[in-house]
Amino acid sequence: MKYEIIGNIVPAVECTLNSGETMFTQSGGMIWQSDGIEMTTNTKGGGLKSIGRLLAGESIFMANYTAKMDGSTIAFGSTVSGKIVPINVSNMEMICQKGAFLCAENGVKLEITLTKRLGAGLFGGEGFVLQKISGSGMAFLEADGDVVEKNLAPGESIKVDTGNVVAFESSVKYDIETVKGLKNVFLGGEGLFLTRLTGPGRVILQTQNFNDFISKIAAMIPRNNS
Repeated sequence: MKYEIIGNIVPAVECTLNSGETMFTQSGGMIWQSDGIEMTTNTKGGGLKSIGRLLAGESIFMANYTAKMDGSTIAFGSTVSGKIVPINVSNMEMICQKGAFLCAENGVKLEITLTKRLGAGLFGGEGFVLQKISGSGMAFLEADGDVVEKNLAPGESIKVDTGNVVAFESSVKYDIETVKGLKNVFLGGEGLFLTRLTGPGRVILQTQNFNDFISKIAAMIPRNNS
């Protein structure tokens, strides 16, 4: 499989497949395809895994696209303005936030994983359920806004505003800490909790928190009080 990321504002990834190669995505992820692509839909991994994906913010059913001739092309698009991040899953296992998964080769496994700490699950902005991407092949994640990558050394930590974490290697520890000081909590405008990520490992961040963006727009919509 060869791929090209197209566009800058709302990008897509176009994959060129040889005969027999398969890509899968959540329902609605495909935006165009050439002749020679066959589509099938299934729960990919069975009922329990599909329910887990639902909890993690993805659709129950996965669409599978298989090339029936060499050189067939198919493209998958991001949902909002941002970036598409390619991940070679053969080299690393990644933990992702809800909704970050876009598409992957057939050898990639997409599973739910539970946060290990109660505090992280309750207050981390992603609930108890995250997604684990493992196996072999290429996977593609979508991020809101621009992408910032950090490679944390052993014991090195970074504090991130809730909702700005896209993914991190499974070697990275994930926890939540409270913002210190009552004035900072109530007047700082940054919320009560921060996510702490501790290395070693790769961390992928996004500069926009789309949920916060939507909340600000919703607050400006006039309400009919009559």
